[in-house]
Amino acid sequence: MFKNNTQLKDIGLLILRVSLGLGMLLGHGLSKWSKLIEGGEIQFADPFGVGMTASLVLAVFAEVFCSALLVFGLLTRLTLIPLIVTMAVAVFYIHFSEGFAGFERAFLYLMGYITLFVAGPGKYAVDSLVNLKFKK
Repeated sequence: MFKNNTQLKDIGLLILRVSLGLGMLLGHGLSKWSKLIEGGEIQFADPFGVGMTASLVLAVFAEVFCSALLVFGLLTRLTLIPLIVTMAVAVFYIHFSEGFAGFERAFLYLMGYITLFVAGPGKYAVDSLVNLKFKK
């Protein structure tokens, strides 16, 4: 069925990339996007002291835009930096006081993002297609 372990690794990276990207985009990013475009008073954590609106914009950038790029494996490592920062803030600033049960989901996203950052996007990613095209 599979030719070798490299093919299995690439399929695993594809599954991880798509599931993390879609999970963050659909499960978290779109609700923040809605909050941003609805207008009105914004109540949002401000861990960097840039203001609640700017913090929400940064979270939307990571959770919507970067997650969409992650799904396709486009600019993967660069895309992962804002996602890693966002999840580190979620774990250590927002949910840490709630104990592991409170920060478990953010922690799992963080570990997945770090894994992809280290391993790269795999063969089934736009990054790999572009890389192959430039190698010719």
